Amino acid sequence: MAGIYADIDFSSFWDNNEYAVREYVGAPVTDEMIASVQDELGYKLPVAYVELLRVQNGGVPKNTNHRTQEPTSWANDHVAITGIYGIDQTKDCSIAGDYRSQFWIDEWGYPDIGIYVCDCPSAGHDMICLDYSQCGKDGDPAVVHVDQESDYQITLVAPSFESFIHGLEADSAFE
Repeated sequence: MAGIYADIDFSSFWDNNEYAVREYVGAPVTDEMIASVQDELGYKLPVAYVELLRVQNGGVPKNTNHRTQEPTSWANDHVAITGIYGIDQTKDCSIAGDYRSQFWIDEWGYPDIGIYVCDCPSAGHDMICLDYSQCGKDGDPAVVHVDQESDYQITLVAPSFESFIHGLEADSAFE
């Protein structure tokens, strides 16, 4: 694949087990889907996020950990994700599905700073968010960890979605 992910072999990036396909993997992305979701959410999706979704519309990556510069509720040096939300409205685990950002904001009290794009193994007690608070709704958001258990503490994970994807590591890197 050309572009920003030219160095990633997507044939081995995703763990397309039965659970991942059922809960996360949506229909192939179209320009109309992207426009509809952006209009609904009021945010421009990062180019790197859209490019990833054009490979596969959400899913569970094989490498589910990302290093952090400060401790989180998950670990002293990293966060873990369960999956990456796509944009298929028929999938619960989607930024357009039942577990869209507004769900996390309204039902769990998460801060309204952007788009909640990855869930974590804590079953809702922490999330990964595209944080638009510094760049505006049309900018390139940072990726942050938001910890509901620690009064919604926000920890920078990566300066961009592209660097977030490039920084994902296997569990074995933290053993």
